[in-house]
Amino acid sequence: MKRRIWFIVTLILLVAFVSGCSQVNQPITPESKGFWNEYIVYPLSWLIKYVAKLFGGNYGLSIIIVTIIIRVAILPLMIQQTRNSKAMQALQPELQKLKEKYSSKDMQTQQQLQQETMLLFQKHGVNPLAGCFPLLIQTPILIGFYHAIMRTREIADHSFLWFDLGAKDPYYILPVIAGVATFIQQKIMMAGMEQQNPQMAMMLWMMPIMIIVFGISFPAALSLYWVVGNIFSIVQTYFIKGPDLKSTHSGGQKK
Repeated sequence: MKRRIWFIVTLILLVAFVSGCSQVNQPITPESKGFWNEYIVYPLSWLIKYVAKLFGGNYGLSIIIVTIIIRVAILPLMIQQTRNSKAMQALQPELQKLKEKYSSKDMQTQQQLQQETMLLFQKHGVNPLAGCFPLLIQTPILIGFYHAIMRTREIADHSFLWFDLGAKDPYYILPVIAGVATFIQQKIMMAGMEQQNPQMAMMLWMMPIMIIVFGISFPAALSLYWVVGNIFSIVQTYFIKGPDLKSTHSGGQKK
């Protein structure tokens, strides 16, 4: 679990690095060259502009609709990731027993621990890395959408609700909503896991704080994307983990 947390943290930092350093200030056009621009960023930019035209040039509404389209498209990956997370959670008691059984830090004992752990995974058909694969596929899509928003100049020239899409939210409402939505989504995702894995509490607070900080610094169009995406994720996670949430709540009441 620690390795997975550090993998996610590293992935987030990589996203931030790539987003900040890879042509983010250059407008995206049909003439933009390179695989990244031609096959990921420009098609997403074109889709945003196309949907905006369908709704009278409303780029804010277009971002909402395209965000939902993307989230629906990657929904199977999210379901797979959530199911793998549930399977790993169910194995935590047995993994803890193995750690107690092979508590010695010598090389031979640690090798036995690894062997027994892999046998346990094979027995239950769980791949500890399966939860990372969907992230690797989702990340280019989400970074590409970020670039499409940042590099489509038409977006910056329009406003939506109380804010200009190309400027920061003057009241910081969107960044705060995005952070709160991120916290709720992760809280639902991690329901019942905090006690088994105290390290998860770090991610529970780290991600919302990062989203708020980024949202305060970036154009409101990006914060709008995060808000819509996180609300979609809350609904999605609730329906996927509904039975687990009810059982966890019932267990807490019985205690």
